[in-house]
Amino acid sequence: MEKILRTTEKIIPRKVYKALQPYYHFTLALLGTIIYRKPSRHIYVIGITGTKGKSSTTEFVSAALEGAGKKTAILSTIRFKVGDTTRPNKFKMTMPGRFFTQKFLRDAVDAGCEYAIIEMTSEGARFFRHTGVEMDALIFTNLSPEHIESHGSFEKYKKAKLRLVKHLSKSKKPIRLSIANIDNEHAYSFLTQPIEKNIGYSLKHVRIISETSDSSIIDYKGNIIVIPLPGKFNISNALAALSLAQELGLSINESKKGIESLSLIRGRVEKIECGQDFTVIVDYAHTDDSLRKLYETFDSSRKIAVLGSTGGGRDGWKRPVLGKIADEYCNEIIITNEDPYDEDPLKIINEVASGVTTHTPHIIVDRRQAIAHAISLAKTGDTILITGKGTDPYIMGPSGTKEIWDDATVTREELQKRLS
Repeated sequence: MEKILRTTEKIIPRKVYKALQPYYHFTLALLGTIIYRKPSRHIYVIGITGTKGKSSTTEFVSAALEGAGKKTAILSTIRFKVGDTTRPNKFKMTMPGRFFTQKFLRDAVDAGCEYAIIEMTSEGARFFRHTGVEMDALIFTNLSPEHIESHGSFEKYKKAKLRLVKHLSKSKKPIRLSIANIDNEHAYSFLTQPIEKNIGYSLKHVRIISETSDSSIIDYKGNIIVIPLPGKFNISNALAALSLAQELGLSINESKKGIESLSLIRGRVEKIECGQDFTVIVDYAHTDDSLRKLYETFDSSRKIAVLGSTGGGRDGWKRPVLGKIADEYCNEIIITNEDPYDEDPLKIINEVASGVTTHTPHIIVDRRQAIAHAISLAKTGDTILITGKGTDPYIMGPSGTKEIWDDATVTREELQKRLS
């Protein structure tokens, strides 16, 4: 199918291809709904959207529900889970096409899952991958500039996100629920749709008792809850889950039990432990805001950044911005390859480096060598922050080529070399 599409794209004019593309994806989505017998009508569907925090919030929501004994299914950038069965997402996209979402929902229904939690992206919405999915609830985490080249402008990007909440408003489910992070200025666009329940959550709704580089402790409505992952952003993700769970009639104690058991989200502030006397973190952070918040979470230690140099062919505006943020927070900066696609990797790296004015950045194109160099620089008590890819399963090169990759695996291998 992919070969047919690529051949078609070469044969017909680009403008005609782009005009026909939405109709193709819309038709496929409707066909999938019919083939799999409208599975979303038989399960409680929760959509998660936003620029950042979608995958983590998906995990927090699942944990909160499972704490109450509920059986869940997850479709996210990180993994696909149906009940106790899970496998990594190796599609290099959050919402795969070709009926995938409908098949996932049918599998969840057949497995007896009560809740399906689906990470929903602007790209997925643009290609109608949410079509035929009748949602009960939608959680909005935040909105900031991203995928501008793909959508054409920030307003078009926002419009693609709003398409999801408008889709919720047309759902045939009896009581529809919209939950939004009101710490973000765009939240009210998501809370003013004709939906039965519109709920806002905020860091102002909790008292933060303590924060460390491992976890946070909060007071939520008189309940002391340990958030087992660091950073205010994870407190916010947990609040989204707690807000939903309460609206579903679950007790805070039940949700707390599930959230406190969540010890790891792969590729999201993932701590790599091999017995070393310094901290190593793998994280997906690839926007200016997420990178800044990650660095602030580890503000007390000497930091070594392994900075992914943003994907080729998109969001070039943020390259020097990411370099500037690393320059502001980190003591050593290593700029390396990420997903160049058809763009020159060194050109991308140099654009990131242009934002580094205080330090002298280490330019190492090979990502494995960059990680190894960061490890060689680390001293007792330091923190290495490897950002940009998280659980991405490939490094994407020119003409569709790809190298099998996993930041966490490579990091463990290089750590073991140093410690052996």
